[in-house]
Amino acid sequence: MKSEGILEKAVDGGLLPDANGKDPNPGGQTEGSKWQKPRLTRKSLMKCCLVKWIIASTTQQGPDSCDGDLELSMVRHQPEGLDQLQAQTKFTRKELQSLYRGFKNECPSGLVDEETFKSIYSQFFPQGDATMYAHFLFNAFDMDRSGSIRFEDFVIGLSVLLRGSVPEKLRWAFNLYDINKDGYITKEEMMAIMTSIYDMMGRYTLPSVRDESPYEHVERFFQKMDRNRDGVVTIDEFIETCQKDENIMASMQLFENVI
Repeated sequence: MKSEGILEKAVDGGLLPDANGKDPNPGGQTEGSKWQKPRLTRKSLMKCCLVKWIIASTTQQGPDSCDGDLELSMVRHQPEGLDQLQAQTKFTRKELQSLYRGFKNECPSGLVDEETFKSIYSQFFPQGDATMYAHFLFNAFDMDRSGSIRFEDFVIGLSVLLRGSVPEKLRWAFNLYDINKDGYITKEEMMAIMTSIYDMMGRYTLPSVRDESPYEHVERFFQKMDRNRDGVVTIDEFIETCQKDENIMASMQLFENVI
């Protein structure tokens, strides 16, 4: 069995049930073009935990009649204009409105903190410990290291992850792995991220996780990525290697199941 086997399973949609123990992909449907639909619907985006969180909030509040610009009243941090965000992302106007309503319902201050991220992932991955993964993911969204994430940062990041080009997604993944943001990925950083993902998946991971699985995964990936053998992986090495290796590209899709 290849060490990437656990990650390749994610591409088949057979990796995890949802928080209620149900198959997140009933009927055996593949993700495919559903991720490319221009409307924010449960069917198209429901695999993204952060979108599930927002949609659930919006649904609980019931439909509202806000079809105009983003509502800015009662929010301490006011996001950029709707037109500007639409130009910066691959979301439609109505998608941005839906995302913002849910974001505002959950975070009335207009900012989301790390504890909120931990709460979100503990809900969707109760079978494991999501604390460290939520920490790393929060830091990837918190680009200015302010300790909080604005709606703009949140939605721009989601746009890349859900609808970005392959190079855009790889750059985002590199930023996640580059924990200290020094422009390089070390084995220790990659090991920390992979371990946090395995810990979060817990007992529902298929195939069963062995203690050495994260280590084997990192060793195999690092051997391919560190092309000049200097002990670190640069963003150019990362993107070039990923794009040329089908196994790595398949494995990178794991992030679409844990975002």
